Amino acid sequence: MKIFKLALAALCGAVLANGSAQAAEAEKVSFILNWVAGGDHAPVYWAKSQGWYKDAGIDLTIEQGKGSTLSSQRVGIGKNQLGIADLGTALVNKGKGADLVAVFNIYANSPYGFYWKKSSGITGLKDFAGKKIGNPPWDAARQMWPAFAKSVGMAPDSVTWVNVKPNAKIAALKSDSIQVTTSFYNIHFIFQEVLGDDMGFVGGKALGVNPYGNSVIANGAYLKSHPEVVKNFVKVTQKAYAACVNDADPCITALVDANSGLKPPSSLANWVLVKELMDADSSRKGAIGYFDPERMDADYKLIETYFKLDKPFDIKSAYRNDFLDMSVKFGG
Repeated sequence: MKIFKLALAALCGAVLANGSAQAAEAEKVSFILNWVAGGDHAPVYWAKSQGWYKDAGIDLTIEQGKGSTLSSQRVGIGKNQLGIADLGTALVNKGKGADLVAVFNIYANSPYGFYWKKSSGITGLKDFAGKKIGNPPWDAARQMWPAFAKSVGMAPDSVTWVNVKPNAKIAALKSDSIQVTTSFYNIHFIFQEVLGDDMGFVGGKALGVNPYGNSVIANGAYLKSHPEVVKNFVKVTQKAYAACVNDADPCITALVDANSGLKPPSSLANWVLVKELMDADSSRKGAIGYFDPERMDADYKLIETYFKLDKPFDIKSAYRNDFLDMSVKFGG
C-alpha cells in the first residue's frame, strides 16, 4: 500500500508538473478588435470559450478596439501581436510604414454602404450631388468617395462633407441636418429599424467598388519570429468562423456572456449580415479567410490611387494564404 501511495503521488506530481509546463509554454497573444465587440467577433469569443486557442498553445487576450486605423497602427508597431482591421485601412497604414501582414479575411465583400431617406427625393448615388454627406473625417468610405463617384460618372467635389460622430449618424440623418451617411453593412438592421420603409441604401459592391473588408492582421516582426503561433491562431479562427456559419446560436451565447450590454437578438442580426459579407467566390471556391491574388492587386491599385502612400510596397508582401485549410469553404 505504501508503495502504491508513493507511485500515485509521483504520478500526480508528474501530471501537475506537465500541466504547469504546458501552461507556462502557452504563448501570450494580445488580439485587438477593430471596434467594440459585436456579432462579427462571435466566432473568436466562442473558440476561446471552447478552449480552442488554449489547446493550440495560445493564451489569448481580446482587446476592444476604436476603429481600424487604431487597430492597424497598434498591430503595425507591435503593441498588439494580432488584430482585426478593415483591409483598405490596414494597407494604407502599411503604406505609412506599419509593419503588418493580413493572414485571414473575414469580409470577402466590401462593407461600405450609403444610406439616405427616400422621402428626401434621393433615388441613388447620382442624386447625392449638392447634398450633405455626414460621417467622421477618418471614415474610410469618405476617403474612397472619388472611386464611388467615378463609378456613376459624378464629380467627386459635387457633394459637401459634414463631420458627424459615428453614433450620431442616424440622428443626423433623421433630423435632415445631413441627407446621406455611410456605414458598414453589418449594422444595416439598425438603419432598417429606425428608418423603416423610408430607408434608401446602396452598397459598394453594387457600385463595382468591392475591396476586401475586415481581416485579421499580424505584426510583421512577430509573424517572422512566431510563425507557428500565427498559423495556429489562423487555423483555430478559420474553424470557428466555419462552425458559426453553420450554427450561430452557441457563438452568439459566448459573445454575449463575455461582453455585458450585448443582447442576443441584435448580436444575431449583426452576425446574419456578416455572413452575407463573407459569402463570395474567394470564400466559396478558395476558402473561408482566403485572399484572391487578383482582387488583392486591384485593392492595392485602389488605395494607391485614392490614398497617399509614403512607402509603396509589393502587395504580395502584405498578405498570405498558406496558414489556411483550403478545404474549409463557405457553404461547404
